[in-house]
Amino acid sequence: MTARLRPMRWQDIDAVDDLERRLFGTDAWSPASWWSELAARPHTAYAVLEAGADRGEVTDVPLLGYAGLARSRPLADVMTIAVHPQAQGGGHGRQLMRWLIEQAALAGAEALMLEVRADNAAARALYEAKGFGQISVRRRYYQPDGVDALVMRRRLTPADGVPTTRPAAAPLAQAAP
Repeated sequence: MTARLRPMRWQDIDAVDDLERRLFGTDAWSPASWWSELAARPHTAYAVLEAGADRGEVTDVPLLGYAGLARSRPLADVMTIAVHPQAQGGGHGRQLMRWLIEQAALAGAEALMLEVRADNAAARALYEAKGFGQISVRRRYYQPDGVDALVMRRRLTPADGVPTTRPAAAPLAQAAP
């Protein structure tokens, strides 16, 4: 299945919200949260991964996933990353994570941070494979389930596209609303 990564638009909120609720249940963001996140540009960057968008493929999973980043140098934070259950295991999480790392580097961040549910083994394996290491635990962070959050960090390097001299304000790639 081919996939195309593009900036998230306002028109994507309904589809993103549907996938968010399916994946995260009680931890899901509300549509108002999505509107707020997109309105925070250029301090945030969000992308969606579409299925078969450039080859006319027919699929019952048009939205494969999405990801979002907040920047405030010297750190950037992964706000969210998600892959549709029918598309998991196809490399889409790796593609979205690559995009997040590139966006953080373009923004001039020195490190990329994230939080992950302690019981999400698949996500933890992806993050560890991408060079993230656990730096702390937030006990009972995810409510109402009371699941711990693992705080993870990945230092960015020139290989990630980190500029050797940091610009005053590096723009995030983003589409017009």
